[in-house]
Amino acid sequence: MRGPHNIWRLIRTGATFERTGAMGVILDAFDTPAPLRVAARVLAWPFKWLGEKGDPSMPPAVRALTALGPAYIKFGQILSTRPDVVGDDMAQELRVLQDKLPAFSIEEAKEQVEQELDQPLTDVFTEFSEPVAAASIAQVHKATLAETGETVAVKILRPGIERAFRKDIDAFYFAAGFIEFFSPSSRRLRPTEVIEHFEGVVNGELDLRLEASAASEFAANTSDDVGFQLPDVKWGYSGRRIMTMSWAEGEPLGDNAALDTAGHDRVLLSERVLQLFLNHALRDGYFHADMHQGNLKVAANGDIIAYDFGIMGHIDEYTRRVYAEILFGFIRRDYHRVAQVHFEAGYVPADRDVDEFARALRAVGEPIFGMDATRISMGKLLSYLFEVTERFGMETRTELILLQRTMVVVEGVARSLDPNMNIWTVAQPVVEDYIKQSIGPKAVLRDFTQTARVLARFGPRLPDLVEEALLRQTQDAPRTSNRPWIGRLGWIALGVAIGFGALRIVQVFA
Repeated sequence: MRGPHNIWRLIRTGATFERTGAMGVILDAFDTPAPLRVAARVLAWPFKWLGEKGDPSMPPAVRALTALGPAYIKFGQILSTRPDVVGDDMAQELRVLQDKLPAFSIEEAKEQVEQELDQPLTDVFTEFSEPVAAASIAQVHKATLAETGETVAVKILRPGIERAFRKDIDAFYFAAGFIEFFSPSSRRLRPTEVIEHFEGVVNGELDLRLEASAASEFAANTSDDVGFQLPDVKWGYSGRRIMTMSWAEGEPLGDNAALDTAGHDRVLLSERVLQLFLNHALRDGYFHADMHQGNLKVAANGDIIAYDFGIMGHIDEYTRRVYAEILFGFIRRDYHRVAQVHFEAGYVPADRDVDEFARALRAVGEPIFGMDATRISMGKLLSYLFEVTERFGMETRTELILLQRTMVVVEGVARSLDPNMNIWTVAQPVVEDYIKQSIGPKAVLRDFTQTARVLARFGPRLPDLVEEALLRQTQDAPRTSNRPWIGRLGWIALGVAIGFGALRIVQVFA
């Protein structure tokens, strides 16, 4: 699939941007340097007639992205939360990509429901509305359950979305391979692995049973979070292509006028959305990875309601601790500690100079902290870090791609509510609390206990394991069934293993 035929797809992509008028608009939004701007226009213009027309009623950028397909729409959704990157006007235009795309017909929706649940729609729902929201992968209908009379939201995949998504991803793979071949320096960023990671994540959106499972796990993790709600999954009315959940009533988080009219405190909401995300990422290691305004509402009591759980992020305990220490180091402006953490985690090659790396990190952090609160940006920080880590040979960490991307999106959402928000001030209490809970003395004792418990399970087997190891080294020695000295050696090995385990824990988290 990933052959040269994708050249045609990439040509049509550029041609579509040119034909819809989006090329110039996007180049202006990104403040593209003049040489690159000229090259893009010259290369795309001869193929303009090959581009998709799109919907003329839409703004140019939205028109081009919707014409190109779901993967491009996802990209536009991310940019819609970054007015500091693309400008306020462009961000406002792109917000229609979140939940206001053209819907497919209600007849097709009803047909899919009946096929998935294997019964007439009227036996399941007494009411079934026209689409209330339509996004890149699926659309949502408001319905009433015949059995209980409860109002629910029914999410249904777009017909043929799987094939359309595979076509886009196929072109992305080809582009990644093309970049790696002609730009060897880009290989450290592992663009193909990045696409693989993205594909795996979004594939979760194409099976709504996985999304229902993710929503259930997320709800269990966050049940005690103050100011946060999730709708309930209705398992009996869900399947691979449809998912039914309780209806979430509230004001859209992206509608500042409606929030103000309802009397909500937008400053408080901006802090809450950022702190909730950090808590979920650091405390649970499981977070909503598509937290744009189209997936968030505000309940009448001020609680934030999240929905659409097709993209969820997961990071293991060790990576969470590394991430927290890096954030905490930047917050405290302890650049040497941030550098040490990068080396300890293996993010930077061991043959590089830690002091030089710390000085480079200072050059990243100090300009950020010297800015006014309205100008501090995680997007800019990540951009500066990219330049520094490239110089020190740091490879792209695929397990952190989703976390970093979501952090940027959440910052954009929070700043849209409160442009004066200082991301570091808001993040500090959450990160400090996690540090205390996961890296302090109690955490060391807890880790030691868990390590000892795991090793203890192997205790009864250690004598035999040691004996087998010795016999492999001395294959000519006769095997006997009674060797008490080997039993004692096994228990000594257990003690040594526990001791080294404890020492390692202290070294890592001291």
